[in-house]
Amino acid sequence: MSASAPRVPIVLLHGVGLDRTMWRPLIELLEADGRPCVALDLPGHGEQPPLRAPQTLASLADDVLVRLPRGRVHLVGFSLGALIAQHIARYAPERVLTLTSVNSVCRRTPDEAEKVEARLATAGDDFAEGVEASIERWYPAATTDVPQRTVDRTRATLLANDIESYLHAYTVFVRGDREIGPELERIEAPSLAITGELDPGSTPEMSHRLAEAIPDCRVRIVPGARHMMPVENAPALAAAITAFIEESEGAEHERAQQD
Repeated sequence: MSASAPRVPIVLLHGVGLDRTMWRPLIELLEADGRPCVALDLPGHGEQPPLRAPQTLASLADDVLVRLPRGRVHLVGFSLGALIAQHIARYAPERVLTLTSVNSVCRRTPDEAEKVEARLATAGDDFAEGVEASIERWYPAATTDVPQRTVDRTRATLLANDIESYLHAYTVFVRGDREIGPELERIEAPSLAITGELDPGSTPEMSHRLAEAIPDCRVRIVPGARHMMPVENAPALAAAITAFIEESEGAEHERAQQD
């Protein structure tokens, strides 16, 4: 890439129940480094219309795909967004220059699948109570240094969800790894799997599974971080993404010189 060529945009896909605003701390860091960023709302989230029918990972990915910036992108997905990003990388490889899966599940074991299915079964019973359970999982009061205003902002975003729409999206989060799991070996894009050391749901073991399944994938575990690692430790994530993209750009430049 020449010094004057425009940089490829980084496209950011958030997790279930959240919206594109979760990326603000990361975007500030990446754009300060000269990396253009585009954060998209997932289907049924933020400013997108609510979901009124059951979805699949493929249907969510198709919706996102048509809203990507033109050309190839550095695709970064968090949680449900990571599954969507993997699906796009698999089935629209011409659009993805690199793939970063942040706090992603991967090929859940029967025990892991049973636990998340149990959460899905009760997710609509008392939505506010479920939100508080998520907040405690993501920002445990005794162990997190995340400012209270950030916790409050996450809670408000979750509570603002249309419940029917949320449940359709959450169902895909619970079962979507079954759709993309068998296809991971066919992802061609250089990839990074990164999660928090203390994430109880999208565990370090799952990131290692991703790195073993995707042919060109490296893994990074952020010490002390939990599921909301993009908010909890945006500097670590920004540094990892930047280093990974620079490595990929260097390899692409070498290939271009050899051709």
